[in-house]
Amino acid sequence: METSFERLATPLEKAEDFIKNETQFHLGMLTTEQSHPKTRTLSQTLQNDVPAGMLQLYSVDDDLPPVLKKTVASPEFANLQDAIYKALAAGGRVSFSGCGATGRLSILLDAANKKFCRQSAQKLPERADLFKTLAAQTNAIMTGGDFALIRSVESFEDFISFGKRQYEESGIGPNDALVAISEGGETSSVIGTIHAALDAGIPAFFLFNNPSDLMASRVERSRAVIEDPRVTVVNLTTGPMAIAGSTRMQATTIELLVAGFAFETALMRRLKDVLSPEEVAALGFDDRTPAEKAADFDVMLTEIRSDANVKTAADYVDFECDLYKRGGRVTYFARDYELDIFTDTTERSPTFKIPPFRSLDETDAPAPWAFVKDPLRSAKDAWVWLLGGVEPRCIEWTPDDYRAMGGTSAQINDPPKIGRQTVYRFPIGNENDPSRYEGIPNAAVALLADSETKRWGDANDEWFAAYLDCAKPFERKVAFLVNNTNDGAPAQANVDGVTVFAFNMAIPATPLDVFAHIAVKLILNNISTATMGKYGRLNGNWMAHVDATNKKLIDRSVRLVSEIGAVDYKTACVTLFEALEEMESWPLDRKKTISPAAYAVELLKKKSNA
Repeated sequence: METSFERLATPLEKAEDFIKNETQFHLGMLTTEQSHPKTRTLSQTLQNDVPAGMLQLYSVDDDLPPVLKKTVASPEFANLQDAIYKALAAGGRVSFSGCGATGRLSILLDAANKKFCRQSAQKLPERADLFKTLAAQTNAIMTGGDFALIRSVESFEDFISFGKRQYEESGIGPNDALVAISEGGETSSVIGTIHAALDAGIPAFFLFNNPSDLMASRVERSRAVIEDPRVTVVNLTTGPMAIAGSTRMQATTIELLVAGFAFETALMRRLKDVLSPEEVAALGFDDRTPAEKAADFDVMLTEIRSDANVKTAADYVDFECDLYKRGGRVTYFARDYELDIFTDTTERSPTFKIPPFRSLDETDAPAPWAFVKDPLRSAKDAWVWLLGGVEPRCIEWTPDDYRAMGGTSAQINDPPKIGRQTVYRFPIGNENDPSRYEGIPNAAVALLADSETKRWGDANDEWFAAYLDCAKPFERKVAFLVNNTNDGAPAQANVDGVTVFAFNMAIPATPLDVFAHIAVKLILNNISTATMGKYGRLNGNWMAHVDATNKKLIDRSVRLVSEIGAVDYKTACVTLFEALEEMESWPLDRKKTISPAAYAVELLKKKSNA
C-alpha cells in the first residue's frame, strides 16, 4: 500500500505533509530532546581541553541518582519486582521490549540472565535443569528483530502493528509479564508490544524518561497506554541528555539500572524458594537491596571521574580521534562484554553518521570506522554467544504480511532482508577480515571488564592467546581494561607491544553483573561521544550529523537544521527534504558518511550566499 507521503513529488510537498500530518512525531517539546545547560559548549571544550570535556559529559550523570533512589522506593517499582517474581515462579516468561538503544538494552538483560544461568549451572551442576528453565524465562523483543542490533531497520519503529506482531510471534503465555522500555515514551513499535500484552491479559510495565502528563497530553499513542489502568508506568525522567536527544546515554543508563535491579531482586527471591541457603550462598551474591545498590551507583559515579580515570579517558579519546582523522580503523575484541561494546559501536553510526557495520555481501559499502569481533569463535557461533546462547531472533515477513500491517509500499514491494542468514553474514567472529587492517593506521583493541581483566596477559588463557593471534596483522595492539578494584589489580597489565588504557573502580557483584555493564556503558558512551565531538561531529551539544531514517529522526534533523541554520521550522523542513532528494543520486560511500541534516545546513549557507 503506497502512502500519501510516498506519492508526493517535491520536497516542498513532503515538508508540508510532514508538518501538517505527522504532528505526532514532532517531539521537540520532550525533555529528552532538550539541550542540557551543563554541556552547551561541549564541542568547543573538547576541541581545546579533552579532560574538561569529559568532566562536562560525566556531570550530567549526576541527574540520575535522585531519580534512581526515588524510583526503587516507589510502589511502581515494587509492583514491577513482584510481577517479575510471579512470572518466574509460575513458569512464565519475562519479556523486555525496546527499540534502538532500548532494544539493545532488552537484549542485554535477556543475555545477562542466560549468562547468569549458565555460570550458576557450572557452580551447582546438580541444579542444571533449574537453571536451564530459568534461562528460558526471559525474552527480548527488539524492533526490527535482532538484525537491528547491527543497523536500524528503516521505518519499523513508526508502526504500532509491527511491535504487536513481533511480540505475538515470540509467544505470549498466560503467566508472562512485559517490561516495555522507550526512552522517549512515544515509540510506536514498543507501544505495540504493550497492546499485545494487554490483549493477552498479562501485566504490562512501561518505563520511559519524559513527564507522563506531557506525553499523555501531546502524543495520542502514548496517552492510550499511559492512561490505561492495566499498564504500570515507571517514569524515569531525569532531564535533558548530555547530547540533545541522545537517549543512548542517561536515559538508557537509568533504564538498565531500574530494570536490572528489579529483575535481580525478583530472581534472587525465586532462587531462595527452590535452593537451600547453602546453595544460594554458593552462587556468591550478597543480599543487597535495590536501595543499597542505588547507593553503590553513587560511588561508581564518583570513582569513574577520578583524576586518573579522566586522564585515561582523555588519552583514549585523543588516540581514537587521531586514528580516525588519519583515515584509520579500530577493531574491538571482546570476551564476555561483547554485547556492550557492540551496542556502543553500532549506535555511533546513526548518532554521528559514520559508516555502519557491513556484511560480507556489501563489498561496495565503506568499511565501518569501528567494529567488534570475537577472537574465539566463528561468526555464527559468536552471534549465539553474544545473545546468551540463542540464535538471532529475526524477521522474515512477506509482502502480504507488510500489507496486512499497513506497511509502506517499499516494504511491501521489496521486504527488508533482515533474516537470520543475513545476520550471519556480518563477520563478528574470528574470520580473517583484511578490511580491518589493510589501511594504515589501524588498531586491535582488547576490551575486557570486571573479573576477566584478571586473565589479561595470561599466556595459558585461551582467549588471550586467540586475541594475540587475531591481532598479528594489525599495526597497533591496545588493551582497554575496566578493572574491578574489589578484586585488586589485574594479573598483568603490561604486555610487550601492547598499549594499555586502564580504568579502575569498585564494581559490586550482582546476578546480572549490572554494575559491570553500567561501568562499561558509561565509559564507552562518554568516550565515543567525546571522540566524535573532538572529531567535529557535534555542534555545542547537538548531534550535528544525526541521520534521518524514521519520522522521529526527521523531526530531530529539522530542529537541528533550524537551530544551526537560524531559520524557522518550515524552512528547515523543506531544506532537509531538498537535501534528502539530492542525496539519492550520491555514491554509496558519500551517503554513508554525510548526514542529511549536515548537508541541509550547507544548502542553507549556499542559499544565503547566493
